[in-house]
Amino acid sequence: MRAKKSYGQHFLTNEHYAHQIAHALTLTDQYDHVLEVGPGQGMLTKHLLERKADFELTVSEADKDMISYLEEHYPEIADRIVPGDFLKANLRDIFGEKPFGLIGNYPYNISSQIMIKMLDNYQQIPEMVGMFQKEVADRVLAGHGSKTYGVIGVLVQCRYESSLVMNVSRGNFSPPPRVESAVIRLERRKEPLVPDEKWGRFKHVVKSAFGMRRKMLRNSLKSAFSDEVLAGDEFFQRRPEQVSLDDFVRLALMDE
Repeated sequence: MRAKKSYGQHFLTNEHYAHQIAHALTLTDQYDHVLEVGPGQGMLTKHLLERKADFELTVSEADKDMISYLEEHYPEIADRIVPGDFLKANLRDIFGEKPFGLIGNYPYNISSQIMIKMLDNYQQIPEMVGMFQKEVADRVLAGHGSKTYGVIGVLVQCRYESSLVMNVSRGNFSPPPRVESAVIRLERRKEPLVPDEKWGRFKHVVKSAFGMRRKMLRNSLKSAFSDEVLAGDEFFQRRPEQVSLDDFVRLALMDE
């Protein structure tokens, strides 16, 4: 069973790391179900199943060959394999209104989209643990002033508190990826920094600002604020990397 480039597959081969990732889910008193995305040959699945007293495991897998492999080697989850593209899945069709933890050695080619889907369904997902390309993980964890600070980090940190679990070198995968990797954990905030009714505006402000990264907010946020507002506050002379998460929240809540 070789990894397929079309699915962005790089199989984790280190049992110790798989065990650590599986046990990085710590909020299991808040949910009874866990969804693993992209289980592949089941390296992480095996260690998650060891925690069967903590939660019921469901897996989402797009590769039909891997589904057959999982059904043969992990018959205990054969009826809890969700086939197809996770990004197209309706999570309420799987779990109803029940909360669940999200975990995976995510395919790197869709990892940012997985986080966006998580944000869109954050009310059901108290916790996420995942393996990402290190560059993506760094962007999620970055604070303002950092070169890696950008859209995905600001959006994620608005609804989740983020932390690094560990870095993982490329030699722990088959085939080895061309990049280094990192595992991060996200814990949902007790209250999001921006209320749901302002989420669309918050995303618009953040994406507009970083869409013109080298320009001052006065130029990049013309679609979000009137000329009068932009000209009347010296704050809009800043560039997006100089704007903290709290500042972006304030911008989203300002009058237009």
